[in-house]
Amino acid sequence: MRKNLKTVLGICLVCAGTFASTTTLQAKKKVAYLFTYFTGNAPEQEQICYAISTDGFSYTPLNDGKPVISSDTISLKKGVRDPHILRGEDGYFYMVVTDMRSSQGWTSNRGIVLMRSKDMVNWTHHTVNFPEKYANTMFANVIRVWAPQTIYDKKAKKYMVYFSILTDDGQCPYDKVFWAYANEDFSDLEGEPKVLFDYKKPSIDTDIVQDDNGTYHIFFKTEGEQKKGIRQYLAKDLHNPAEWELLPGTFEDTDKAVEGSGVFQRIEGDWVLMYDCYMNGHYQFCTSKDLMKFKRVQDTATQGAFTPRHGTVIAITQKELKRLQKAFPNTK
Repeated sequence: MRKNLKTVLGICLVCAGTFASTTTLQAKKKVAYLFTYFTGNAPEQEQICYAISTDGFSYTPLNDGKPVISSDTISLKKGVRDPHILRGEDGYFYMVVTDMRSSQGWTSNRGIVLMRSKDMVNWTHHTVNFPEKYANTMFANVIRVWAPQTIYDKKAKKYMVYFSILTDDGQCPYDKVFWAYANEDFSDLEGEPKVLFDYKKPSIDTDIVQDDNGTYHIFFKTEGEQKKGIRQYLAKDLHNPAEWELLPGTFEDTDKAVEGSGVFQRIEGDWVLMYDCYMNGHYQFCTSKDLMKFKRVQDTATQGAFTPRHGTVIAITQKELKRLQKAFPNTK
């Protein structure tokens, strides 16, 4: 009888464990996509906005298309651009943005904003002003720090922030991509930035993703060539650019001028490369199975309530979707 009782208890414990595991998996299952973006070059448009999608291509703005975070509450310039959102390894979400008001000129920004959140609704924020933080170094002479993004460095177990920099003292005469680790609470950068890679020509809007085989795909826009476009490096080690492979050609599926590339993996497993056709008034979405060949799927006109400019996308759960819809409802 005791033996049978133990057997029954064992079965119950296994079933309970299986149920708990299944419930946890269902809670973590991704069902939709969140697009973080800004909408234009006017001060009232250099704000963080949210839009959601069920397929990764067609998006509906939240909050009636109005900003979900006011730039004047988080940035020194009272304007932000190029929001990049990352789901962290520690239960937090991380966002970094360019601290800039373009009406003051394209060489007028001096830093970035670091943000962290548990729910994507309430964010802590800290500014990094490079001339102040890095006085008496070349970074005291920055005239722009553009399009910061974050990736988790598994070896260092730290969050790595990367961005392009231009200085007016000749030490960085063209936009070059640098990186630095964030500190533990994501309130500042640790140490002086280091060069991530030097393309030998202006390079901006870098976006790094890691595929299922562990290879990093480093997308960036080159500015200093007759054929501007989105190029790509392949890398096994982010900190050893001497061994990176520069792939031939560009990866946008258009002959239009593009910027602000963003890459994300769809729930179905394929990859999306999206970018801003900034001279032609639309956003474009392309898909790929291998991150090597991309085919255009859809254009989104940057007009009406949904007017995306350089932003990024992550997949979200049902619980996260409902929370965002509740916090930022559409009333129209």
